[in-house]
Amino acid sequence: MYMKRYLTLVILPLLFAVSMAAQGVKYYDESIDPMAQIDEAVAKAAAEGKYVVCQVGGNWCKWCRWFAKFITDDAEISQTISDNFVYIHVNYASDKDERSRQVNQRLRNPSRFGFPVLVILDEKGQVIHTQQSDYLEEGQGYNRERVLKFFQKWTPEAVRTVVR
Repeated sequence: MYMKRYLTLVILPLLFAVSMAAQGVKYYDESIDPMAQIDEAVAKAAAEGKYVVCQVGGNWCKWCRWFAKFITDDAEISQTISDNFVYIHVNYASDKDERSRQVNQRLRNPSRFGFPVLVILDEKGQVIHTQQSDYLEEGQGYNRERVLKFFQKWTPEAVRTVVR
């Protein structure tokens, strides 16, 4: 009887805390204005000859966190992104949140695809592509080749290349 209480009062809360810490890293800064975040990214991209990738989602979304970790942990994908994009995590709190509605309007309604959703902006801040992430998924994660190919096909150089 005492063992059950011990487990209930000490061990289970400890396991819960460890589990929450393991989910840990917050990729989305919920305190910043996402419209200003996008404006700053566009200005930086224009100055560097890059495009912007907005990973729209939130810390509440496990697939959003998984994708952020996935692209960070893969050296080739991470380098492709670094060389060609200004990459930002745009927080989407909810459909009822005013900031989220503004982001959704500015980025041409990406929330219709679910989360995470990737929106590519050119150096002028215009949406040139919206990618739902399920195409990039595989099992309980992401397909490396599809993710790498996606980023390679949307680099500024690839988009500007004229196919004859």
